[in-house]
Amino acid sequence: MNPSVRIFFCLFCGALSAAQDFIQPAAGRFGHQIPERPEVQEPAAVLQEKQSFHEPLSWRFPDPPAEEEPRFPPDFELKAPEAADSVSAICGENSIRVEAKKDLLGIGKPVLAADVTLGGCPATGEDPEAQVLVFESELHGCGSQLLMSEDSFIYAFTLIYTPSPLGNSQIIRTRGVTVSIQCHYQRKHDVSSGPLKPTWSPFSLTKASEESLYFSVKLMTDDWQSPRPSAQYLLGDMMKFEVSVKQFHHVPLRVTVDSCVATVVPNVDTVPRYAFLGNNGCLFDSQLTGSSSQFLPRSQDDRLQFEVEAFRFQQDDSGMIYITCSVRATAAAAAVDATNKACSFSNGWREASGSHQVCACCDTDCGTGSQSHLTGTGAQWEQETAVGPITVKERPL
Repeated sequence: MNPSVRIFFCLFCGALSAAQDFIQPAAGRFGHQIPERPEVQEPAAVLQEKQSFHEPLSWRFPDPPAEEEPRFPPDFELKAPEAADSVSAICGENSIRVEAKKDLLGIGKPVLAADVTLGGCPATGEDPEAQVLVFESELHGCGSQLLMSEDSFIYAFTLIYTPSPLGNSQIIRTRGVTVSIQCHYQRKHDVSSGPLKPTWSPFSLTKASEESLYFSVKLMTDDWQSPRPSAQYLLGDMMKFEVSVKQFHHVPLRVTVDSCVATVVPNVDTVPRYAFLGNNGCLFDSQLTGSSSQFLPRSQDDRLQFEVEAFRFQQDDSGMIYITCSVRATAAAAAVDATNKACSFSNGWREASGSHQVCACCDTDCGTGSQSHLTGTGAQWEQETAVGPITVKERPL
């Protein structure tokens, strides 16, 4: 063989061997090789068993962490409220002037003038600089009440603050407030004068015109023997009232009841109201409602008894009523007349003393008696007296 041909053939065989070594590793990296699987002998059968729980599973929420004791400041104290000192009053001879700061509650926020009244009467004036509301009234006005102590006449007024809802909402952020105001007047005065020319009059009549009287209206037990210890009734019960006047040194007196008005608050000028007795002693309730209300036959001049069937106001769920009566005392020697009588209606009008003819005006107008709350002209006195609160409950079925 030619030497050059031999050399070429050797080079060709070396290159071919090198190319095979290169191609086999690349095929292992980039080709799809299927590895040989070892032969595994399969079991004859595979058994499957459902797992069972021999004990019930249970789980619950973990317990909450223990609460820590609150740590209060050692010197903590609630702030005691302070009196606002925002109302003052001046009592005159026959009138009263009340001034109330617009910061009525003392919290730095003025109240609305429309939310404050004196017994239902709005403010009569306002001081913009001093931020004060002014109320002026006669002593007998704005829901005042006349009280008597041993040595004083007392006119009691109530300043009322009722907060209105804020804006268009139904909430309030202040509470209602009532402030009691009283004017005290001495019942007795020392008077000196020049020489007097006396005129003769009986001693008893002189004492009667000098001294005021004590009237009372009391709820009585069913047998009329003692004051009733409770002011609670059921519908259908009879409320028994006894009106009396203390005599002292007076000439014998006869007591009568001019009028009685029932209200849900102790103010005769409010609504709802029910005037069941009026026209100078005419008990209308039995005529208006068909009840058994009546005056009892009079047994004593200085004592008068009447009974009214218990009632409630339709729109009021509390069942509470206050009864204010105007009572009068006249000389017992005076004749029973159209302005001093006690008439009940039962198939016609009947008078407690037997003078039935004086009741004829009960269906018309019996005239007017004394108009003042407490007067003593000649031998006639009149005063307003209140009873309440009386609670009337529905009778159970």
